[in-house]
Amino acid sequence: MKDLKKYSNKTKAAFILLLVMLLILLGNFNTLRNSKNVNDNISAIYKDRLVVAHYIFQYSKQLHFIKGEAEKLNLSDNIKKNEIIHTLDIIHGIDDLYAKTVLTNKEKQHFDVFLSSCKEINKQVENKNWGKIASSSTQALKTLESLSQIQIEEGKSKLAAANAMYNKNNSLGQLQIALLIILGGITFYLLIKKIKKTIKIPEPPSLN
Repeated sequence: MKDLKKYSNKTKAAFILLLVMLLILLGNFNTLRNSKNVNDNISAIYKDRLVVAHYIFQYSKQLHFIKGEAEKLNLSDNIKKNEIIHTLDIIHGIDDLYAKTVLTNKEKQHFDVFLSSCKEINKQVENKNWGKIASSSTQALKTLESLSQIQIEEGKSKLAAANAMYNKNNSLGQLQIALLIILGGITFYLLIKKIKKTIKIPEPPSLN
């Protein structure tokens, strides 16, 4: 009966240790997964937000130039046409780079509107309709402002998600430390208990 009790205590201790180790292992897997998600979000902020913000800036710069050229009164039609066509080529060179980034549905809709405005500018260049070109450029610039706002919102969303996962990892890390302390405490207790059983305290000498 005594041996059965000892076996039962050892089994319980082993079960507790196994449970703690399993929780730590699961926590590590979850931490690794969260770390990957944080890395993905940070990469998305750079690739699909900061880089795209640079494209929007380039678009805006070229469109302001087109609008300025179209509104100039002391410039010949041929010079205006050549300058605007050259600038449109620069804009179209950015289109493919922009399209390769990850676009939300809302962002894709605005980008399609922007492309339509650029096509309208391209069409009106042949007709030398400078007023229409200036108007289409203004519309395209407004669409770029909307796209820029979407970039800010999406960037904030990605950053918030990354921060949330970081905080979760931090909490899991603290839990794992607590579990390791418990594991260490149980191990220390079992060692002390075994030492006490092993070391026999000698009895004091008899006075008789």
